[in-house]
Amino acid sequence: MDGEQLDASTQPELMEGEEGLLSNLDIFLFSLIAGVIIYWLMFRKKPVTIPDFPKLETQAPTARETSFIEKMKKTGKNIVVFYGSQTGTAEEFANRLSKDAQRYGMKGMAADPEEYDMSELTRLKEISNSLAIFCMATYGEGDPTDNAQDFYDWLQESDADLNGLHYTVFALGNKTYEHYNAMGKYVDKRLSELGGSRIFDLGMGDDDGNLEEDFVSWREQFWPAVCEHFGVEATGEEFSIRQYELKVHEDLNMNKVYTGELGRLKSFENQKPPFDAKNPFLAPVTVNRKLNKGGDRHLMHLELDITGSKIRYESGDHVAVYPTNDAAIVSRLGDVLGVDLDTVISLNNLDEESNKKHPFPCPTTYHTALTHYLDVTNPPRTNVLYELAQYATDPKDQENMRKMASSSPEGKAQYQSWVLDSCRNILAILEDMPSLRPPIDHLCELLPRLQARYYSIASSSKHPHLCCGSGGTRQKTGRVNKGVATNWLKGRVPNDNGHKATVPMYIRKSQFRLPFKAATDNHDRPWHRNRPLHGFIQERAWLREKGKEVGETVLYFGCRHRSEDFLYQEQLEAYEETGVLTQLSVAFSRDQELKASHQMNNKQAIWRQIHTDNPSPNHCPPLCPLGYARNMARDVQTTFYEIATDYIKKLMTKGRYSQDVWS
Repeated sequence: MDGEQLDASTQPELMEGEEGLLSNLDIFLFSLIAGVIIYWLMFRKKPVTIPDFPKLETQAPTARETSFIEKMKKTGKNIVVFYGSQTGTAEEFANRLSKDAQRYGMKGMAADPEEYDMSELTRLKEISNSLAIFCMATYGEGDPTDNAQDFYDWLQESDADLNGLHYTVFALGNKTYEHYNAMGKYVDKRLSELGGSRIFDLGMGDDDGNLEEDFVSWREQFWPAVCEHFGVEATGEEFSIRQYELKVHEDLNMNKVYTGELGRLKSFENQKPPFDAKNPFLAPVTVNRKLNKGGDRHLMHLELDITGSKIRYESGDHVAVYPTNDAAIVSRLGDVLGVDLDTVISLNNLDEESNKKHPFPCPTTYHTALTHYLDVTNPPRTNVLYELAQYATDPKDQENMRKMASSSPEGKAQYQSWVLDSCRNILAILEDMPSLRPPIDHLCELLPRLQARYYSIASSSKHPHLCCGSGGTRQKTGRVNKGVATNWLKGRVPNDNGHKATVPMYIRKSQFRLPFKAATDNHDRPWHRNRPLHGFIQERAWLREKGKEVGETVLYFGCRHRSEDFLYQEQLEAYEETGVLTQLSVAFSRDQELKASHQMNNKQAIWRQIHTDNPSPNHCPPLCPLGYARNMARDVQTTFYEIATDYIKKLMTKGRYSQDVWS
């Protein structure tokens, strides 16, 4: 009871206090909610009205960008010249053919197959009197060029109906290679298989001979065949056709001017991966030392630092290097033409629909163009002579230049003798023809692009090593011609004053590889080498250090003089002493009669290594001849043919190989 009364007596006080507490809480909550609402109303982000900008004409839809058919229809063109080019020659030929079309009352365009949907070849018949020309170079072991790889894949996989497609092919290659003009031959054959109509024979250009003459001779017969096929006539007009127009920049901000970059402006100042042909990496040169001990050549070993570039490579890959032209040649060109080379210019394509807006990165200066972008050291092709002839004030010079650009036997012989055999570059031609002073902008339009040079990587380390030679050759004119890249690399020497000598480079993958495994099962793979690429030997040395089993490594090395150019002599002899090299066989062509390829005379031992001790095809050794394709590779291959032939003869002698044949 007492307890109950106590509870009752205190209950009113508790209820009264509870009511006061709830009232304050209500006020607090109300104030909080109100504050949030006010804050949201005052400080919330206002919706942004996005104006409906009209689409600019330059922002073409993807379908238009990849449709060469729509581009041809819009610009009234009926000839398209596709090119598969690795060094720029096929592209140059394609541009020449597209310009030729105008002389025959047609309109042409050069096109990179990588930029277009090649399945649209099925639609080319929609355009009256249409023709597709293919200038296709072969790269490596019968492979397509990088920019033609997708087109090649499409041809292999496609069952498209190309009925109604008129086409022709000019192939570019080198007959010293086994798969001579393989890409051009394949394109010609495959287009026919898919229903296309070949209107002129496959052209075969041989860079081991005279590629320019092969092209000119083919072209001279090709165009009359085109006229006959389509029932058209040549205009008969011989005139110069400009593709670009000059614009001189008077007050342009120099931060907007290209100074040697190949793609993105200021890419050399602000380097960003990935690095490739359009975005090379500026690799510091950490080592540049002379390898040979004498002679008139300068053979050098360079090491490049690729730290932080994320560049990866494997032994056998190539380093692509972008060289710089000799400053003396560039300066002399400016003097001969009487031009201020620091003038800032742009060369703009007259065809506004063309994907190629400029012949090289613009705006830039004449000095930069001649130094970084244009090839000023190789003899100019006949089309350059033809276009420049109009500027010669001496009628005799005009006549000679046009004659050399013709397909007449006399003209071909004169071009061969005066230009090619004498190695006259554009500067030499200008110096030897005082009446010839063309506008420098037209000259820059005509000169081909300066191409990257490729070097096998002579290391398996994380930084690529290069081995190359620099020298000069005195010509019949008395001039000394030097290699562009090697002469430039010779001067890329690291110093201690804080200035780094750099080289614009990227990695080009190669199919030249060692076996994936150093040894398989119980069969070690012997390995035959013909010239030192240190990367492979270093890799085998590293595998041995790791306790891996590796097969025999036989190196056949040849050079001119033991006392002068036995390259990497100490390292190679050390490899033989430690067992990394099973056998080191050397030959020096100026000290003895036998060459390195002729040193492979122990036929029984070689056959044992490649066959008897390794009966399974999966275990046969890699045979890796490295050197000039014209003689060295052919000699090595002939030697192996002889070895195999001797083996077959022995089988026949022992009655183990018999034939029962009839005619």
